[in-house]
Amino acid sequence: MTRSLFFSFFVRMTIALAFVAIMRVWFTPNGWAPGIVLVLVWAAINALLLARSVRRNITSLEASTAAIAERPVALKEQNYQDFDGLAHAISTVSSHVERALAAASESRNDLAAMIDSMQDAVVAVDQAGRIQWTNQHMQQLIPGSSVTGAVRVGHALVQTIRDPEVLQCVSAALSERTVCERRSTSLLPGRIFEVIASPMPGGGAVAVLRDITREEQVERTQRDFVANVSHELRTPLTSITGYVETLLDHEASLSPQAREFLTTILKNATRMNRLTEDLLVMARVESSEQDLHPAPVPADLLVRDAVQAMSGLVQDAEAVLEIGETTSTQVFADSDAVVQVLSNLIENGIKYGQPSANVRSRVVVSAAEISEPFEAVEFRVRDYGQGIASEHLTRIFERFYRVDKARSRESGGTGLGLAIALHVVQMQGGTIRAESKLNAGSTFIFTLPKAQYPHD
Repeated sequence: MTRSLFFSFFVRMTIALAFVAIMRVWFTPNGWAPGIVLVLVWAAINALLLARSVRRNITSLEASTAAIAERPVALKEQNYQDFDGLAHAISTVSSHVERALAAASESRNDLAAMIDSMQDAVVAVDQAGRIQWTNQHMQQLIPGSSVTGAVRVGHALVQTIRDPEVLQCVSAALSERTVCERRSTSLLPGRIFEVIASPMPGGGAVAVLRDITREEQVERTQRDFVANVSHELRTPLTSITGYVETLLDHEASLSPQAREFLTTILKNATRMNRLTEDLLVMARVESSEQDLHPAPVPADLLVRDAVQAMSGLVQDAEAVLEIGETTSTQVFADSDAVVQVLSNLIENGIKYGQPSANVRSRVVVSAAEISEPFEAVEFRVRDYGQGIASEHLTRIFERFYRVDKARSRESGGTGLGLAIALHVVQMQGGTIRAESKLNAGSTFIFTLPKAQYPHD
């Protein structure tokens, strides 16, 4: 018989004794007092035993439940009388919690191992800028941290890293809750780092420091090589062009075949000369050596200057160049650089905007004020040619990328014009893109920020 049934037996016996006592009082005069006393004593004893048992079981269950968060509990082998169902439920929940904690611990260890294996330095901070955790590469990055323990959890990041770019990037991620990207050159002598700080959903931020020193050195070497080679090629190409032009203009005894050969030499020498010039411009733009002098300038003036600069090419190609809707809103930009970009886009429109062999190219240049995604002026150069397939639109601004290689060589293109335009626009805080449909023409669009004036 279980303890629960034992207490039920006592309850039934109490009821029986109470009935006997009542009967005795009813049928026996003056015999009620001993029966009532016996019933009350017996009931009190049963109530005391039951209360003690219940209190003991509840206390044990409370302690076991409170311990679930720290360690698993096993309640199945114990006997809790009428609380056996509750004990079994607590034991089941404890098993689930134990498995969940084990899985979370394993995931945390895997994540820590993965972050430690990264070649980039990673550090996470809370909302107050205190370090929460770092990976091993971060520990090795800070001088002396492996010996003195400079990178410590709970310490302020400003006490560990003195680089202003890193601190400003993390501060921007914490305060503005946006991804911030910076370039650090003072964290370690002779090293260049790309810093990316991102806000975390629960508060705080995580910063990743990527060493790009080697990549920068390779890119700088490539730019220097291209610039040096292009510079060295200019002199012989100029000599070749000059001698060929002299022969064609002043040598009357040339045979038709010789004149054809010299014309081909001149054409290719001119194309190589354009290529070297574009390579030099590209090298200056990518290395930020090209001096820009931004100033407020009306957008419609830039459009007119570009159209006027391309008048000779328009006449030679027998194309149609029109000025569409424009605005006098001023942009803050280098006028010469913007005219160069517009001229490049217009030239491409004239070369590749011919819908068919017997139809002249038509190009329309326009400018309009916009407010999204920022206060700017949007310039558009549209042609009505064969258009560009969608798979090429994302790559046409790459260096030397050509949609139609044969046609590009025939027209004398170098494959660098759009890449130069991209860098020039981005250097002035703008964006550039292309929209096109096959057999419906193409539109090249770039934006430049409006000139801002202080309020009176």
